[in-house]
Amino acid sequence: MTFNHVRVEGQIGGKTITIETGHIARQAHGSVMVTLGETEVFSAAVMGPNKAGLDFFPLTVDYREQTQAAGKIPGGFFKREGRPTTKEILTMRLTDRSIRPMFPKGFRRETQVQSRAFGYDGQNNADVLSMVAAFSALAISNIPFHFDMGAVRVGYVDGQLIAFPTEEQRAQSDLDLIVAGTDDAICMVESSAKQLPEETMLDALELGHATIREITALIGELKQKAGKQKEEFTPIEGDASIAAAVAGYRDRIVAALKTEGKKATENAQDELKETVVAELTAGVAEADLEDYTKAVKGAYSSLSAKVERELIVAGRRSDGRAADEIRAISVTPDFIKRNHGSVLFTRGETQALASTTLGTPEDEMIIDGIDEEYRKPFYLHYSFPSYSVGETRRIMGPGRREIGHGMLAERALEAVVPDKLKFPYTIRIVSEITESNGSSSMASVCGGCLSMMLAGVPISQPVAGIAMGLIKEGDDYVILSDIQGSEDHYGDMDFKVAGTGLGITALQMDIKIQGLSRQILEEAMAQAKEGRKYILRKMLEAVPAPRPEISPLAPTFASIKIPADKIGFLIGPGGKNIRGMQDEYKVRIAILDEEGNVQVFGTNGDKVRACRDAISGMCETPEIGSRYTGTVKATRDFGAFIEILPGVEGMCHISELAEGFVDKVEDIVKPGDEIEVVVINVDDRGKIKLSHKATLASAS
Repeated sequence: MTFNHVRVEGQIGGKTITIETGHIARQAHGSVMVTLGETEVFSAAVMGPNKAGLDFFPLTVDYREQTQAAGKIPGGFFKREGRPTTKEILTMRLTDRSIRPMFPKGFRRETQVQSRAFGYDGQNNADVLSMVAAFSALAISNIPFHFDMGAVRVGYVDGQLIAFPTEEQRAQSDLDLIVAGTDDAICMVESSAKQLPEETMLDALELGHATIREITALIGELKQKAGKQKEEFTPIEGDASIAAAVAGYRDRIVAALKTEGKKATENAQDELKETVVAELTAGVAEADLEDYTKAVKGAYSSLSAKVERELIVAGRRSDGRAADEIRAISVTPDFIKRNHGSVLFTRGETQALASTTLGTPEDEMIIDGIDEEYRKPFYLHYSFPSYSVGETRRIMGPGRREIGHGMLAERALEAVVPDKLKFPYTIRIVSEITESNGSSSMASVCGGCLSMMLAGVPISQPVAGIAMGLIKEGDDYVILSDIQGSEDHYGDMDFKVAGTGLGITALQMDIKIQGLSRQILEEAMAQAKEGRKYILRKMLEAVPAPRPEISPLAPTFASIKIPADKIGFLIGPGGKNIRGMQDEYKVRIAILDEEGNVQVFGTNGDKVRACRDAISGMCETPEIGSRYTGTVKATRDFGAFIEILPGVEGMCHISELAEGFVDKVEDIVKPGDEIEVVVINVDDRGKIKLSHKATLASAS
């Protein structure tokens, strides 16, 4: 078997990107390596055989960042990568959300796309490159995936939009936007921003799409040189006679869709579907009954979706709301009394119980991977238990969807969290969805914001989130505010926007149709802005501002700055000093930086302040003439050793213990005695000489 190594290269966004195939993983149906700088990402796509009876598309997207890519060895006992990290999961979701809607309707063959960062140069992030690699592998494979797609990250630094920003530029950027799409349209958007206006976001999307076209041109060149013949796939057409028979129930479907309430609507639909199946399968031979029943159910679902879309375009949403109307909102502050801050946020039939817990710097989340290790003082965890939708399922850890929704809400709120030096607490938000009928991630944004305010976190601005939808039939379209579950499922766009009254802090968009114009996006953003402001007003009616004081259940803290050269002394040999103080005062001591900023945390304010004063004392540099009340630690024939500050001792010579002749040190002081002394000398090695006699002279 002969394999040809094919390589294409292009200047995109001012940077050289190469895509090559035929060098490794040549038995995969499509495999590529994408390189930017010295970051190299590999992806392989494989398709399984046909399997009868599948009623879903079994697509799996996997992405891994093994630490050898950055010349590192994993932490932990086993020194081997375990479950995927949050970043890896989020990258898998970015790829999955981009490609899943682009496969032919009705395609059911198992497909896997596996990507891995082979090399990471510390400047060009591998996540977006893995998306480009996945798109390229699918494009050149025999898998019936017929779109050339691209992806790009866009930053906003010093008022300028930048494609493929470096890690250094990302640290300074007010925008972190990832866009995926085809030549014709944007398909997926994920973004966090620092309260940027809608116009800037639209300009960033346009730059992203223009860059995507350059990438798809490069992939097209690779496909022309190394692409395989696509396997034929013909969607199975539904039985026209069955569709016609089901169409006779149209009016009853309309009535079922108009039933008030999510569960009531679902029950009405289920009952009608059972009726339709029973009536249309009567008399069907036993051998054909299973296939015929499945066909009837499929025709019913298709007609139900079509009817709901038509009703919306005609001006009637299933729950009777206007297109821009927000569902009823209620807020219950301090829902859980023992939480530092908690709120029950309800919007329609979606409800989030959000809680904020304040911790010490020791509670920061440590992130380890191919990037430099760093700590997160703010994080949000989202959970979606099955009871929230009245279902049962296996109880296990958070899935990819929960990780993704939690990160979206976290990004939305991170922009307003106070600076660590101003508010040194670690902040953890937990959002548990207790009811769901669409837009639970945006309920988490609203609830998370309110719970922080109730916990006394001095956020810069309140943040609200809203989920927008789109129904487009030909040239007619309707933009929907605050979409519910069925509108998300049957709609053409899921567009989540979070932000303050000043601008956008997070954006997520999944588009299921081609040709979404800037005009529609502008209208959607404008409508989302109005909806966001309405929700903010409702939130502020319940919680007008952050509480001036943190919860009495939260740790209290005190700050102090010590000389930088005293940091090692505060820590002590092997951490002896700092551990001893933490045990003595029942506190946690955090050294924030190399400049000597120190914070003391604890539940007892008096002990926190006492520890702060002790640190101040032990890190003080004694000067000649300074007066102290010290404790005698030990006596010798020649004098006494006296602790004048925590951990700081000086020697008082026998001749300095009293006026006149002193025969024995113990005649004046014994270990444990407290005695006033004055510093009379500090030599160049830091040794301190003390005098008690000098205090007697000054007293007389």
